Amino acid sequence: MSDAFTPVPAAGIGSMPGGDAREAAKTVTGTFEGPEQGMPYLPELPARGPGADMIGRTAGLLVDLYARVEPSGWRIGDRPGRDTRRARAWLGEDLDALEEFTQGYQGPLKVQAVGPWTLAAALELRNGEAALSDPGACRDLAGSLAEGLRAHLADVRRRVPGAQVVLQLDEPSLVAVLRGQIKTASTYRTHRAVDRQLVESTLRDVLDVRGEGAAVVHSCAPDVPFALLRRAGADAISFDFALLTERDDEVIGEAVEGGTRLFAGVVPGVDGGLSDPAGSVMGVRTLWRRLGLNPGSLAESVTLTPSCGLAGASPAYARAALAHCVKAARSLADNPE
Repeated sequence: MSDAFTPVPAAGIGSMPGGDAREAAKTVTGTFEGPEQGMPYLPELPARGPGADMIGRTAGLLVDLYARVEPSGWRIGDRPGRDTRRARAWLGEDLDALEEFTQGYQGPLKVQAVGPWTLAAALELRNGEAALSDPGACRDLAGSLAEGLRAHLADVRRRVPGAQVVLQLDEPSLVAVLRGQIKTASTYRTHRAVDRQLVESTLRDVLDVRGEGAAVVHSCAPDVPFALLRRAGADAISFDFALLTERDDEVIGEAVEGGTRLFAGVVPGVDGGLSDPAGSVMGVRTLWRRLGLNPGSLAESVTLTPSCGLAGASPAYARAALAHCVKAARSLADNPE
């Protein structure tokens, strides 16, 4: 686990609506201008099409492994093709826009990529089955991802020298991988559950590429395995707050007391009415009381985010949702009780 994680009151998840890289970077950096407001991040714009989606974007980061789009999804191939080139071009465009709007920036800056297990569940081998079906393929994929992320983080640090780069791994399929719920190509069966220790050690190896920086693991699925993610080295865990149940109380309490930061998704990720800022954090305050935690530790322990990515929102709502996270965090800090 990293030593340094500058506490930030608010952040986004990653995806944004539309296809304009400069507009997205301007929104994110304008809302989160520094550690007092929140943490800016590298936006993802999946509306542009294959290669800008989370799987395609991460596939474009892989080293010596390539993927192309088939009717059934992304499939590992022998050589870089049009889809790989497109994914890398869009990432370059997004990085250029972020660099433009972070001139002179000092503070935490987040980048996102799909984690090794969601990637293994989504990428197909030549036979059409998920890479998850082949332990050797999973190992190769995780190694390639780690190498690609190391280069990506170095590029971001070079472009934004004042940034403390935070790595976020998106693992929406992690629980399904652990429970043996990922369907085979025929859809009649499921792939067997992956051993928890293997899941944990693979995640640890990929998270280790962050070096001195901090690492977040994000999952907006129910039953996030908090204890496993902490053991794997996550400094923070990002989740949809509405999906928590009281059976999560013990692991949440242990995480907070162990110094793990919570990225609590309290603002809806799609268009709808936004409650007043105090209303958005009422559940967080209630959780703190139920756990018997010191209300004064809220600001040190919790970062507020949308419940998931904002790709499905309108541009106006996405801007409002990020600004609402900042206001709600201020409400939480001012009135922790």
